[in-house]
Amino acid sequence: MVLIWTQFGVKTKNVKCKVRVMNRNDSSGSSSGENQKDQEVPVMSIKPMGKDFYKVLGVETDSNEDEIKKGYRKMALKFHPDKNSAADAADKFKEIAEAYEILTDPKKRVIYDQFGEEGLKNGGGVSMAGKENNTHQYSYHGDAHATFSSFFQGSDHFDIFFGPDGEEELFNPFSRFTFSHVGGYHSNYGPTGEKLRRGRRRLQGMVVVHDLLVTLEEVFHGCTKHMKITRRRLNPDGRSLRTEDKVLNVVVKKGWKEGTKITFPREGDETPNNIPADVAFVLKDKKHPHYKRDGSHIVYTAKITLKEALCGCTVNVPTLDNRTMPLPCSDVIKPGGIRRLRGEGLPHAKTPSTRGDLVVEFQVAFPDRIPPQSKEIIKHSLAGC
Repeated sequence: MVLIWTQFGVKTKNVKCKVRVMNRNDSSGSSSGENQKDQEVPVMSIKPMGKDFYKVLGVETDSNEDEIKKGYRKMALKFHPDKNSAADAADKFKEIAEAYEILTDPKKRVIYDQFGEEGLKNGGGVSMAGKENNTHQYSYHGDAHATFSSFFQGSDHFDIFFGPDGEEELFNPFSRFTFSHVGGYHSNYGPTGEKLRRGRRRLQGMVVVHDLLVTLEEVFHGCTKHMKITRRRLNPDGRSLRTEDKVLNVVVKKGWKEGTKITFPREGDETPNNIPADVAFVLKDKKHPHYKRDGSHIVYTAKITLKEALCGCTVNVPTLDNRTMPLPCSDVIKPGGIRRLRGEGLPHAKTPSTRGDLVVEFQVAFPDRIPPQSKEIIKHSLAGC
């Protein structure tokens, strides 16, 4: 009778079996006796089937995680399709990415070290028959299949993104490729660099903001501003960039307030594998020679003399639509006093048919000196005030 059992090592590719030879008449199963002895003999060699991931990364089989990462970065830099124009660069990078994903996962690496790539594909197990008469069969079943496939549960692709065009993008093994159960890694980009329908998310660049200077007359009537921008766009090869000018027509509606933002989606700079940035214009009021803006109201400063402030006057107030409105003032006007011309301001943004007010603010000019005879008259006149 011959009893056989195996001893597996994490790092070994060969399996040695301890063979215990027992006397046929011995039924005790005791481990002692002169007719019994253990022999450790190599029965067969189990070698990894498929790709040699250690060789792909250029590292030794006993390399630690830091050494594997270092090897990956070196090989990724050499074969990344954005850096290497060789025909087989993309395929090489796929292998590098796959090797990195397997060897940096402790459970997958254990299974790979014992049974190779086929062991991972077969659910973490291997079944082999002996070379002679199929007398010995070695089998192992672990949880590698669950470990290997759970990473992809619910989706057949990685949805991981690192910063565009940077080192993280270059060295992230999942940024450019998709993994499927059947076909392994596949490129997420077409031959001209366009993003395929499935794969990692594409991010958009930060919005490009420009100030849009408008006069109060333009806000009053509404207008269209033709704004020339310079932007970067991709060439047909999907990688190199060109600089081009474009004119955007910005429609300013009546009564729009300062700070209003008008956005043109995807009209800004474009970079490989990313969505073009948006362009936005923010309304800013130009300084006006006569008015200040206060929401939908406009403020006009009327300068009058002390005599006019005390004795009354009529002020001719200009309007935004080029009219002149007389404003009679019979009462005493104090410095900083205001009068309102209702409905002569800017249109309201939500209801352009209605308008704010034209606010007249008075500025009284005092004389630098008064003649002595005038002082006496003023004293006499203002004696009761």
